[in-house]
Amino acid sequence: MNQIALRQQLTVFLQEDIGSGDRLNGILFSDEQQCHAHIIAKEKGIFCGCDIVQVGFRLLSEQVHFAFYKNDGDLVQSGDVIVSIEGPIHAVLTGERVILNLLQRLSGIATITKEAVDQLNSNTTKVCDTRKTTPGLRMFEKYAVTCGGGVNHRFGLYDAVMLKDNHIACAGSIRSAVQNIRNHLGPMVKVEVEVETFEQLQEAVEAKVDVIMLDNQTPTNVKNMLSFIPETMITEASGNITPKNIASYRDTGVHYISLGYLTHSTKALDLSLLIDEGRK
Repeated sequence: MNQIALRQQLTVFLQEDIGSGDRLNGILFSDEQQCHAHIIAKEKGIFCGCDIVQVGFRLLSEQVHFAFYKNDGDLVQSGDVIVSIEGPIHAVLTGERVILNLLQRLSGIATITKEAVDQLNSNTTKVCDTRKTTPGLRMFEKYAVTCGGGVNHRFGLYDAVMLKDNHIACAGSIRSAVQNIRNHLGPMVKVEVEVETFEQLQEAVEAKVDVIMLDNQTPTNVKNMLSFIPETMITEASGNITPKNIASYRDTGVHYISLGYLTHSTKALDLSLLIDEGRK
């Protein structure tokens, strides 16, 4: 993750929770009091968030130190110690909730992505994410997808052009929309078009787009449609692809399968931060 952006985002998240000051810790503990803590997994999954731990706690105190036993993308089992933390009690307790919230969500995304990759079990088709991310968390959530073995689709409206059904409806046709886009953009920006019918597919191929996304198609339809697409074009399948049916797309030949559920419907991985008693 971009370290500057990471610090900025974590500062915002911590400030939201701390506000004008942590009322409890300032009363109970002095700045000098130290503690030893560890973050543990309470269920099986893929861990994600080493940088969040280090940057987050060190925004609160430069005196916090870490010993990591797991890296991003590592499998954890219930009871595994992920990281040990030593530092001022006030810093550890003040940052605990925000940091754990992020770790749990990102580890959940990494876990469900790994499950999708394993279910697809393909050497030629890659699992990727979408823009269906939580506002403010896109950088984090897309990073978590890569920790689970997936790849990233475009990050936003700025780094690629994707013509979807509403764009096409407003523009009148794929052909006219693509021509207008090509007249305004340079060669470094890729153009992707979402198609639902063979007629739209033919129009997209004739417009010489860079990527064709086959929307809401069965595995049989994907294979049939791919036979009309030049090998130089990148292909993607999306829509109504679930953990239960993703394996049926394994041999279709499509380059990417994009899954919105990786980031919009994931379950957080259960993690805890525990302070060792008697080591204050």
